[in-house]
Amino acid sequence: MKKTADAFKKMDGERRKKVLKLEVDYELATLYEAMLENNEAKKNECKRKLERLRQELIRLSN
Repeated sequence: MKKTADAFKKMDGERRKKVLKLEVDYELATLYEAMLENNEAKKNECKRKLERLRQELIRLSN
């Protein structure tokens, strides 16, 4: 039973990593738009989200 639970957690973690990578791509595109618009508030918000996503990816990789 423990092996099944561990396998499920690993599978769930792999799915979450894929979703996080898509979210990172989206935030990078949003950051690029903010840079083109020279919108400091939007740039800072994107950077905060990217940092949160980065930390979650690191946590899932360990």
